[in-house]
This record gives sequence, C-alpha cells and structure tokens, in this order.
Amino acid sequence: MQDVTVVRTSVLPPYAAHLRVYEPLAAYPEPERADWQAYAAEHGPDASAAEQSVAAAVLEEQREALAELAARTPRALPEKESGRAYLRIVDGVLYVCPWATRLRSWQALEELRAGAPVALLDTAVPPVTRAAAEADRERWLAGHPDARPWILTSRWEVPVRWFLPFGDEDRCFVPGGTDGEGVEGERGRPAALFYLVPMAQARRRVARAYRALREAVPEGELVRGAEQVGRWLEEFHPRSLVELDYGGLVHLLGPERLLADRSAGELEDGLRALRAGDTAEALRAYGELTVRWRRVLALRQAN
Repeated sequence: MQDVTVVRTSVLPPYAAHLRVYEPLAAYPEPERADWQAYAAEHGPDASAAEQSVAAAVLEEQREALAELAARTPRALPEKESGRAYLRIVDGVLYVCPWATRLRSWQALEELRAGAPVALLDTAVPPVTRAAAEADRERWLAGHPDARPWILTSRWEVPVRWFLPFGDEDRCFVPGGTDGEGVEGERGRPAALFYLVPMAQARRRVARAYRALREAVPEGELVRGAEQVGRWLEEFHPRSLVELDYGGLVHLLGPERLLADRSAGELEDGLRALRAGDTAEALRAYGELTVRWRRVLALRQAN
C-alpha cells in the first residue's frame, strides 16, 4: 500500500489512537501519590517537555503485553492491575497517566463482545473465560464504583469527536528518521503525532462546541460525541493535561499525510462557521473530515 510505512522495531505498534488524561501528582490520594512518586523517581519521565512524545513508552507497553502472552497461557485480562504509568513533566510539574491495563482489558473485552461475530468471539475468548472475566469485573467495580480509565483507545481511526478539545496550535508532529520513512527518530525514538492541552482549555472547547451543535443539530452524531467526551473529561482533576496521540496510526498514514493532516484545525473551522450561522460551510468541513477518516478506517478490510 502506497502510504503504509515499514516499522523498524521488533514490535509492530497496533493501528490505534489514544485519548489520555495525565493528572498532576497532587490529584492522587495517599498511598497512591507516594507510590507514583517513587515510580517516577525510579523510572524518570517519558516526556520532560510538552513537545516531547511518549511514543517510546507506548512501544514498551506493547512489548510488555506481548511478553505476557508469550510467557503463559493467554488470558482474557491480567491477573492484577498494572503498576505502570505514562509520566510527563510540564513546567516542572509531574503528571501521571496510569496504564490501568486490567480495567482497559475489561473494556476491550466488552467492545469485542459487542462487535465481533459470535463464532470468532467464542474462538478468541471462550464463553467460560468471558463469564469468569465479567464476574471478576463486577466484583471489582463493587469496590471501585468511581473507576474510570485514563486512556481511551480507538482502532484504525481517530474518532472525529476526539478532536473537539484541541486546536491546530496544540498539534505536535515529531518526524521519524532522516531516511524519509518516518519510522525511527534520532536515538531510535519513534515518529509521533499528538495534541496536548490543559484540561481547562479542553473542557472549554468541548462545552462551546456542544452548545453550538445542540442549537444547530440537536440529534447529530457529533453533538452526542461532544457530550460523551465532555462527561469523561469532567471525571478528572481540573489541572490535568489532555492528550490525543495518533499512536500506531502514524505508521499507517505515512509521513506525507501526517504532515498535511490538520484534523483538529478543520473541525475548529467548521464549528466557527456553525457559530457564525454558516451551516453549509460547517457541514462541508465536517463531511470532508468524516469521509477522510472513514477511508482510513476502511483500510482494516484491506489485505
């Protein structure tokens, strides 16, 4: 395929994007705060500036997950919750985004059950295994009623609603190597495209978009998406950071398309037109953005 890039790594990153929240260390109650502080002292930050990516740490998470599968009989979910996290330092403040692998595995199992054919689902995760995992989840949720993931994952596309918290000025593209393939940067760091913004700004943008969309297209898909994203963001500390990471999609799209991609800015332009009363221009911008990402999503059927 013309725009697909070869990945020079022992692990092929999944074609998935991630929406993450990094909460400041002070947001965590004890003893979690002390645990994350000790973890940060031992491991160091994955990104020590806003313009740095956590792509290398994402590959590390993927390698760890594959090692778990290779070392034992595959399970529907890990036996215990991960003690790992993505760490960012911005303006001298430590921000923590826990992997929460077990919680996310439950969610992935729920998505698989909702979207996969029954025959495939039963082969991948037998009914007895699913029932045990679901019972385990119910017991865990009874003791953690406020649990929510710090990371949302979307495979083969970036949902248009995920761009709502961001503007084009929040975009950061970290190119790959000098060989033009966009794979590994200097010192072996992978290529990345991500947006990073303070929580207050993210909430403000989503709220403004929701108001405009609710007035113009109250039954539209994007207004429901804005409500969904807004509710999720409200679960976190107001001084958090919000990140949209293209993840493994950078290897699917290729460097030329990444350089040209301005999805958040295009959505922002469309919302600006909507607020100005130019519904036709707003629909045109939203339609073009949606069609482009649906073409990316369609690649999952390619061979």
